Amino acid sequence: MKTASAQTALMPAESNALALGFSGSLGNIDAYISAVNRLPMLTHEEEVKLARDLREKNDLGAAQKMVLSHLRLVVSIARGYLGYGLPHADLIQEGNIGLMKAVKRFDPAQNVRLVSYAMHWIKAEIHEYILKNWRLVKVATTKAQRKLFFNLRSHKEGLDAMTPAQVEALAKTLDVKREEVIEMETRLSGRDIALESPTDDEDDKFAPIAYLSSDNSEPTRVIEAKQYDRLQSEGLEAALSKLDERSRRIVEARWLANDDGSGATLHELADEFGVSAERIRQIEAVALKKMKTSLQAYS
Repeated sequence: MKTASAQTALMPAESNALALGFSGSLGNIDAYISAVNRLPMLTHEEEVKLARDLREKNDLGAAQKMVLSHLRLVVSIARGYLGYGLPHADLIQEGNIGLMKAVKRFDPAQNVRLVSYAMHWIKAEIHEYILKNWRLVKVATTKAQRKLFFNLRSHKEGLDAMTPAQVEALAKTLDVKREEVIEMETRLSGRDIALESPTDDEDDKFAPIAYLSSDNSEPTRVIEAKQYDRLQSEGLEAALSKLDERSRRIVEARWLANDDGSGATLHELADEFGVSAERIRQIEAVALKKMKTSLQAYS
């Protein structure tokens, strides 16, 4: 279960949204539901007093009592979204966050009961959670699509594809285009595909992950390739330009003359410059060290 800012704004940091204010062990969701259903409800007068204490005195104890007395409402609302295949406990958790936001914003002067005010916030948090987690690829992105998403789920009968007459009737009921209904139904009909094989046998080579992944597109490889290209072009030229003419000639002849690395030997360069092979080796070592320092800026 995750911790939310709305929760910490109203409750002690050590409280858990699904075990808020309870003593003892709530090891499973059934125990939690049983516990919240035993919590006492607030009268209208008690609710108004607690809300005023929260707004005027920042009384977190009053906020906690208001939250606890409405946890059963969250359980009831969350139960209506079990058809999306998400854990009941997670739906309740998100709904509890919505309840806490409602309590924080509740104004008793509006003469509205908290139960009516909180329903909007509870459903909003659950809706957001479903849209983020029901599919890896979002089925609804705009406000209109979200509305159609939840309405279509509640109006559609069974798992079979809708007939043209049903599409037409639903589009008229929801006041949307029939094409939008068809598109959303197609999204809802999609099935998640496992990228990896559930077994460890030869089927692994045929799983989507085997042909979707590529070493060339792996982020680390891409960065390394770009750095290497930069070293080959800008970095190497800049490092060579800082060498004297003889040192540059030695490095180029020894390491850059041929792609296969078969450059000039120390003795060949010694004959060219009229010095010993050991002297060529020393000049080469100093030049390579200087180049290494210059190339650090491109790594």
